[in-house]
Amino acid sequence: MELDKIEETNLEMGKANQEIFSETLQAIAENDKNIIVVTSDSRGSGKLVPFAQKYPKQIVEVGIAEQNLVGVAAGLASAGKKAFAISPACFLSARALEQIKNDVCYSDNPVTLVGISSGVSYGALGTTHHSLHDFAVLRAINNLTIVAPADNFETAEAVKLAAKTKTPIYMRYGKKPMPFLNTKETNFEFGKGRVVKEGKDVTIIACGETVYPAWLAAKKLEDEKGLKATVVSMHTIKPLDVKLLEDLAANGKPIITVEEHMIYGGLGEACAAYLFQKGFKNSFKIMGIPDEYTVTGSQVEIFNHYGISEDGIYKTCLDLINL
Repeated sequence: MELDKIEETNLEMGKANQEIFSETLQAIAENDKNIIVVTSDSRGSGKLVPFAQKYPKQIVEVGIAEQNLVGVAAGLASAGKKAFAISPACFLSARALEQIKNDVCYSDNPVTLVGISSGVSYGALGTTHHSLHDFAVLRAINNLTIVAPADNFETAEAVKLAAKTKTPIYMRYGKKPMPFLNTKETNFEFGKGRVVKEGKDVTIIACGETVYPAWLAAKKLEDEKGLKATVVSMHTIKPLDVKLLEDLAANGKPIITVEEHMIYGGLGEACAAYLFQKGFKNSFKIMGIPDEYTVTGSQVEIFNHYGISEDGIYKTCLDLINL
């Protein structure tokens, strides 16, 4: 998250992913009147004010009532609308869990659930406002695709694809401006990871806003130690890109996962469980938030405290490579 280093990286700075989400959805809605936004008093924090001003008949405000939010979105989807239910990730994935499970997934209603201000984006508001459980909880629900885009490119493509998808989706976005990550890849598919930096000595698999510090750590490894790390944006937590996982593990080199989530039940455990059951024996480290109430601070301060940073990931890579 060392965004002050952007000039040193040759990366282009973009906007916050949730801003891109709103802008992309607004562009799609211009030609598709079936796009309906349902929000729980979060049109401001979700950057949806311009959408509401332009398409007042395509937004439903339910107030601070997340269970109603999901139920209404499911009803609209069952009637043929393309419903996007937007709410802070911490509340959406906890208060409305039963509605997500039954009204959306079990009933197979094509709702896109959008968790804004995800992870520790709310910073000093603390554990009550952090969504460090959502991957774990929602991975246990059948019939739900789980997506955490890393940059503006992935965000825009994920929204476009969600508008065409006829099955339930959960997407989470953060509040901080993100750089466009170097890649020649222009295709985007749910369930297909994106290699943003290629290497051979260690693999770093990250998602969401942790991909950028992983990229910085890889650059530092190369600049200071001559080591080349593969960095993957595993934007789809479920279903995992298991073909890519096997390809990454095939050389036997260490693998590190990084996520803005509890170390239990998220991206890291999903990758580890798959690889272990397939017989791979790579050195493996899960980086995330430990089993404790988070320290108080900004998102950057929390990341730095728990080592989800350029330096923290760099040191973990060296430890696994035994340097």
